[in-house]
Amino acid sequence: MKVLEFKVKGKKAQYAAIDEAIRTGQFVRNKCLRYWMDNKSVGQKELYRHNTWLRAEYPFVKDLNSHACQASVERAYSSIARFYDKCKKKAPGKKGYPKFKNFSRFGVADAARTVEYKTSGWKLSGDAKSINFLDKKGIGKLKLKGTWELWRYDSAKPTLRKS
Repeated sequence: MKVLEFKVKGKKAQYAAIDEAIRTGQFVRNKCLRYWMDNKSVGQKELYRHNTWLRAEYPFVKDLNSHACQASVERAYSSIARFYDKCKKKAPGKKGYPKFKNFSRFGVADAARTVEYKTSGWKLSGDAKSINFLDKKGIGKLKLKGTWELWRYDSAKPTLRKS
């Protein structure tokens, strides 16, 4: 897997929409963790079903692309699976119980401050100098600033990160 990071140029409303998309992804992850804590023997399929219920229950979750919501569910499940693996191996020290992620405005840029668009919800422009996000969050078209020739990487998946 190749990861290409670029700076994006947009307007204040677009940056606010990116923040809202990140917040929504964190909301889905936190709700899945809460569902796992409240119910015994919850697997990945149940978390995906819970994601479907969240999309029906909350309109702001439905506005986010479905693959981005599923990526948040996958992150929640990977933290749960990592916790169980460490418990089974009886590793010394802390086991890393899954934690809720908050929206820290001035925190360190980490996985808690990203939303991942997998194969849909975005389109790279023909000249590969801008990216258009197609979901209902209102991000729209952002200019890309970087040094790589992006026309080679049309299949790369974008991850929005606020630093």
